[in-house]
Amino acid sequence: MDKIKNISKIINLLKKEIQHFENPIATEIGERTEDPFLVLISCILSLRTKDTTTGPASKRLFALADNPYDMVKLSKKQIEKAIFPVGFYPTKAKWIKQVCRILIQKYNGKVPDNEEELLQFPGIGRKCMGIVMCYGFGKNSHIPVDTHVFKVTNRLGWVKTKTPEKTEQELMKIIPRKYWHDLNNLLVAHGQNICVPVSPFCSKCYISKYCPRIGVTRSR
Repeated sequence: MDKIKNISKIINLLKKEIQHFENPIATEIGERTEDPFLVLISCILSLRTKDTTTGPASKRLFALADNPYDMVKLSKKQIEKAIFPVGFYPTKAKWIKQVCRILIQKYNGKVPDNEEELLQFPGIGRKCMGIVMCYGFGKNSHIPVDTHVFKVTNRLGWVKTKTPEKTEQELMKIIPRKYWHDLNNLLVAHGQNICVPVSPFCSKCYISKYCPRIGVTRSR
């Protein structure tokens, strides 16, 4: 398959490129703490919110409570104040309270390392579930797809998809499993810093010679 023959080369180049950037917040928290709960909560905060906002919000919240037992004691207003100005912060504060109650009542305060169970939590879709599995539990079992992964893989021509969900399915067919764990981290960092939505920085892109720039009408 011509369109994917350079996958290994591209991924290795992205590993070099990423050394110049900060890790996405969920990866950073997962690597630093190895705590699935903190990854889960930070992922909820990150939904439709930039990492530059999510990171400080996560630190403020975790300074107040870094486990479900302490977190559930916080009022919704306290959580809202800590996480503002993340997008939809009142809804996310409600979800966080609900998640903590479920963890305590059903799982003895431990985040389950099970796809189906994680998807039952308020606010948790396939992307967050995959991030928790990859960066909370260190599993090589999912390819979390957010807007950056969706955008970059379509520009590369690895997939031709309309939704993140379909993108995940197609990527799992063509990406060697050994790369699954790191792929989200690499493509999110690349998408945040180089392959931005409008006028990507193709002139300083590590993988430009392998990219057909599908859908790109203007670059820098």
